[in-house]
Amino acid sequence: MSTDQAVDYQNVNLTTRESRESLAKMLSRMFDHWGISSSEQCALLGLAATSRMTLNRYRKGSPLDNSTDLLGRAGHLLGVHKSLRIMFPHNRDLVYRWVTAPNQRFAGKTPLEIMSNGYEGLLTVRRYLDFERGR
Repeated sequence: MSTDQAVDYQNVNLTTRESRESLAKMLSRMFDHWGISSSEQCALLGLAATSRMTLNRYRKGSPLDNSTDLLGRAGHLLGVHKSLRIMFPHNRDLVYRWVTAPNQRFAGKTPLEIMSNGYEGLLTVRRYLDFERGR
């Protein structure tokens, strides 16, 4: 499954190994599209900046850990990506660079900077996109 496909997470049991493996692959592809560093990826997933080995395991097919925090973050990150795909259906370049571009809504900071400031930052960006999408 690609990050470009719509997924209904409400009907998926994310605690199964298979689901967490798929989720790890989707996140890895999404991070590649966004062009963000390993330390930024760690911050988004709530991992220590030194957890590059964990990222590499996920990239190689290991399932995400069965952690409520990690799975919640993963769901919100994919929700951000899904919102961007819906808002900009004909501009993949914008979808992929939006998180690293300064944004007036965030006082000139990038959405990545906001999301990297913890779970609340991730929710802030997700809520903003949900609001904009619903206009």
